[in-house]
Amino acid sequence: MKKKIGISYSEASFQNYWNWFTPEDLGEEIELVELSFERNNRADIEDCDGFVLTGGIDVLPAIYGGAEEYPYRPDQFLPERDEFERLIYTYAQDKKIPVLGICRGMQYINIMEGGKVFEDNGEKLHRLHKKDTVDKVHEVIVNTHSLLYAITGQKRGEVNSAHHQSVKPDKLGDNLMVSAYADTPDPIIEALEFKDKRGKAFMIGVQWHPERMKEKEFNPLSQKIKEQFVKEVKAGFSDFRQT
Repeated sequence: MKKKIGISYSEASFQNYWNWFTPEDLGEEIELVELSFERNNRADIEDCDGFVLTGGIDVLPAIYGGAEEYPYRPDQFLPERDEFERLIYTYAQDKKIPVLGICRGMQYINIMEGGKVFEDNGEKLHRLHKKDTVDKVHEVIVNTHSLLYAITGQKRGEVNSAHHQSVKPDKLGDNLMVSAYADTPDPIIEALEFKDKRGKAFMIGVQWHPERMKEKEFNPLSQKIKEQFVKEVKAGFSDFRQT
């Protein structure tokens, strides 16, 4: 029986996440499953061996005690999506299943672990991080004591950004650590992982968009992350630890 990677449906460029996993990545061992809050296909969650939490609309502020009004607030939130992805993440942690969080996905992992996000980063940071007609590109510094560094071998690298919110440094979720941050005068958290990995499956969250990065096949901050995630899905849980 094939392993399955569940990709949470996003109203924003969902096909990019799907196409990121090539036939060469999946081989004959893995298939993709769309997990959609719109179809509410909850039963499919239990068939999956790995999960990708995608980018998209802001998480409902009431979930993390955020302000109701703020710049670039969406006209409507998607509480059904928030609840559906909470079920995915809770199941993944209960069953020790690998998770990759991208942009909103990383922010929501922080929230679900008890942390908070900035409702809006402010106009100064938007010049480097908020999407205009195309993604912004900037450098990040990787924590050399992190799983992210062990996977990519990169101390620094270029990534793409398209976000107006970010994780609050003083409001990290329980047992989370910063894997990378933007190399700017006002650093933004760019990646998260579990601090104590004992008894935990693979989990990395990134603020950038590895699925649509330019030359992503040659950028370790896209390709190596994907390769390791696929490897963890194939292997299943084995008391994952950083080595």
